Amino acid sequence: MRTIKTKTTGPTNMKPVKKYPASLRFWHWTNTIVISGSLITVLINSTVTDEQPISALVQTELQKSGVTITGQQANSVAHGISDDVWNIHVYFGYTLALLLLFRIGMEFFQRADQKFIFKLSNAYRQFKLTGKKQKHAKHTFIVKAIYASLYGLLTIMVISGLFLAFEDLLAPFKAIRHSVKEVHGFCMYLVLAFIIVHITGVFLAERSTDKGIISDMISGGEDRA
Repeated sequence: MRTIKTKTTGPTNMKPVKKYPASLRFWHWTNTIVISGSLITVLINSTVTDEQPISALVQTELQKSGVTITGQQANSVAHGISDDVWNIHVYFGYTLALLLLFRIGMEFFQRADQKFIFKLSNAYRQFKLTGKKQKHAKHTFIVKAIYASLYGLLTIMVISGLFLAFEDLLAPFKAIRHSVKEVHGFCMYLVLAFIIVHITGVFLAERSTDKGIISDMISGGEDRA
């Protein structure tokens, strides 16, 4: 009697699920580049292209070439250079706004167990149940809470930044422009604080039990859940 061989299909033929999906990795690294670029433009405008020293430099260098300009003319040149840098900052801001929308959209299309809101609520639930007994549950919840704060912070930065970028169209709200600018600037320092905490946390984790975080964020890693 002839034996019929059948092909078996099962979990072994399934593609492994990535711990960090491609969409999240794209958002993470692109966001890193955009935020870094935005912060660099702020640093440049507050140091290298600061209008007062640039104005004096322009006058001095032109005088060496036999050209004399007034202080007001030198200020106009310095202001123009500063504006060019700020324009780059604005474009970084537009990109950040698009990335924020992209991140929000991911919550609707990701697997349920990979959505941030699911991970946050699950971490909170585990913390409430075992937080006092397990340091890991407490640590996980704190990390997720920090990321939730970052998303809120980015939302405030984007909204305040767009307000400043389109202030001419929002003339009726001109009275609050200064306050919005202060909030936007303060958020920058909070983002810097997050970056320091994030890099420090990753460094410490890589040296302890959570090795491979950086490589997982590049390659995707394997979902061990």
